[in-house]
Amino acid sequence: MNISCFKAYDIRGRIPDQLNEEVAYRIGRAFTQFLQPKTVVVGQDVRSTSPALTAALIRGLTGGGADVLDIGLCGTEEVYFATTHAKADGGIMVTASHNPADYNGMKLVREESRPISGDTGLTTIRRLAEVGDFPSTERRGEVRKLSHRSAYIKHLLGYIEQRSLRPLKVVVNAGNGCAGPVVDLLEKLLPFQIIKVCHQPDGTFPNGIPNPLLPENRGVTREAVLAHGADLGVAWDGDFDRCFLFDERGEFIEGYYIVGLLAETFLARHSGAKIIHDPRLTWNTVDIVHQAGGVAVMSKTGHAFIKERMRAVDAVYGGEMSAHHYFREFSYCDSGMIPWLLVAELMCRQAKPLSALVGERMRLFPASGEINRTLLDPEAAIAAVEAAYAAGAVCVDRTDGLSVDYPDWRFNLRMSNTEPVVRLNVESRGDDGLMQLKTAEILDLLSKFS
Repeated sequence: MNISCFKAYDIRGRIPDQLNEEVAYRIGRAFTQFLQPKTVVVGQDVRSTSPALTAALIRGLTGGGADVLDIGLCGTEEVYFATTHAKADGGIMVTASHNPADYNGMKLVREESRPISGDTGLTTIRRLAEVGDFPSTERRGEVRKLSHRSAYIKHLLGYIEQRSLRPLKVVVNAGNGCAGPVVDLLEKLLPFQIIKVCHQPDGTFPNGIPNPLLPENRGVTREAVLAHGADLGVAWDGDFDRCFLFDERGEFIEGYYIVGLLAETFLARHSGAKIIHDPRLTWNTVDIVHQAGGVAVMSKTGHAFIKERMRAVDAVYGGEMSAHHYFREFSYCDSGMIPWLLVAELMCRQAKPLSALVGERMRLFPASGEINRTLLDPEAAIAAVEAAYAAGAVCVDRTDGLSVDYPDWRFNLRMSNTEPVVRLNVESRGDDGLMQLKTAEILDLLSKFS
């Protein structure tokens, strides 16, 4: 069998031609054959295809001799938490996050919630699943429910000082994904007025696929913030491993500036600590980390790379401009719940709106935000941009795609791993006009390859 749903960091594919119950069963068997786990945590998102895929996956895991700790409907970070908290040997989340409704997938971890990617076992698991020659086992594993939520909520609240909180009005938009039930539990323990939008989990996604990174998906949250006079807006993707923040004016705050804000927060608690950032937008983060006495460490984009780098240097926090935020005390994993709690606490402590917390940094380092372009020949396009801009630069870096730095502006241009798309990010030192000019220049050059 040829299985095409394996990607660089996880499993994603269309239902049923790329991913179906037979494939899910084989993945379960291959996972046990590769990892030899005694116990595996399994969770699932809200998609209508998730229950059947999860049942097939569990049949494969138990058929391979592993006991399954089933945590049911949840977010990806809950699988990460439960795997570490229960001292399980592995964990699998059935989810396609923000992909279209006819997709599903899986995210795999081993002990201590260490990611399993193409370089650390995913390729082997694919090969075992495709061959399907699974050894017989002495016993069939058992399935039992695991109640992790109480410990999980306690852990989330451990990042903030609840007595520092004051009443805030917070709009939350779960996008009909999995965040709603967790917010309901947090609501009981926080002094916030929570205004819920698209709150109930619904695998038909009646309000569209939850992906607030797309500008066209931000209007509902923005309008709710303005309509209710809220202090903060929070929106999540389907499995809530990313959260997106809106200020009191309903303005979407780029994840880049939240990375800097959280870096500063953790360095106030952990003097001299290391902070991980990705290469796409860097100057604001590096400036904040240096001013706060920390050490900024660049890592290639992608959760597997970030987590590996964080463990290697024992970083306290890592952030990507795509709204993935990673925490040392969260098994170096990403969470979509911890960031908004930290930002809300910061707003309360400093008695400032979010716009004031990030406004000066946005003026100091204006950024384009990520701009995607579908091209016929992405490699040729990047080569043309390099030829046009690298010669006069002060720094050219290829950690992830092409990064070119000039004294007063810089850009990163990289290819997608899965589609003929290039992703452009441009920033400057305090000159919004220059940033916009250079963004337009590079886009014009890229347009010749569209």
